[in-house]
Amino acid sequence: MNSKGGFTIQRMLFGAVLLAILLVTPHLLSFHHKDLLIFLTINVLAVCSYRLVTLTGEWSLIHAVMMGVGAYTVALSVNHFELAIWFTLPLAGVAAGLVAALLCFPLLRMTQFYFLIGSFAAGEAIRLTWVEFVGVFGGTSGLRGVEAPIVWGIDFLDPIPYYYFSLCVVTICLIILYRIEHSRVGLTLHAIHWKAPLAESVGVDAWRYRALAFILGSFFAGIAGGLKVQYLGSVTPNQFTIGFMVFILIWVIVGGYNKFYGPIIGVVVLTIFDESIRSFEIMRPAIYGGMLILSILFLPLGLESIPAKLKFWFGSGTSPDEPPLSDQ
Repeated sequence: MNSKGGFTIQRMLFGAVLLAILLVTPHLLSFHHKDLLIFLTINVLAVCSYRLVTLTGEWSLIHAVMMGVGAYTVALSVNHFELAIWFTLPLAGVAAGLVAALLCFPLLRMTQFYFLIGSFAAGEAIRLTWVEFVGVFGGTSGLRGVEAPIVWGIDFLDPIPYYYFSLCVVTICLIILYRIEHSRVGLTLHAIHWKAPLAESVGVDAWRYRALAFILGSFFAGIAGGLKVQYLGSVTPNQFTIGFMVFILIWVIVGGYNKFYGPIIGVVVLTIFDESIRSFEIMRPAIYGGMLILSILFLPLGLESIPAKLKFWFGSGTSPDEPPLSDQ
């Protein structure tokens, strides 16, 4: 058997074991931890969709608000039109994508730090809209009474069925995101990140590709927000503040964003860690700040770089200091 065939079998075995763990885990947890598992699954989609935006080298502070756009879209469509979940989730993604498309024209005229600050300002403007227009969005109290869907006689208010549903939706979205990154579009996004002038010199419209990444990332963020509100049954502006956005940034940076699975590692590890320090609520900001500093100093490529570092230290791999353009 050649090495490629053996590697393929290893990946299939790993996938089978991972699937078994994902299917069995909710049956072994308490009610609180089942809720946590659902939110973790949704946050995986949030960080992976955010990573798509960062592929061009641009970091935004509006991604959490885009989740809110999807959440409010689902809440309004369920409360006023009683749409089924098969329609509300795609609608949530489309609404977030449309908002992102409108924001492309002012925001993508800026780059780097200016784009970061501009995206924060735009996100706060959207969030204040939810607060001020009480008749539509409910103000600071938000929208409540979003009934959990019942599909084929299955009540998704029960955490285990909703976890399986969320897992299916998130898995489909992750496959699409993975395929986008490994398509010609994804390679172009990487090229814009590392050598934008060179890419433009061969006819690549960097602005259009940055806009495409921003819109697609927002689309999947909207779906993540829709999944969240369908389970919680309510949505408020305070669920999508800059505080939650900072968590998304930390998950991505600590996990690493050069590999597709980097942010997934970050959100899983830090969610488990966060649960373990719940008794130190006052110290949480300081602990997370310290973790971020340590990660930047000692693991600039994130937790995803640990295997490569181990191979390098033991003399069986190449230096991990230079990140590849994409994961293999």
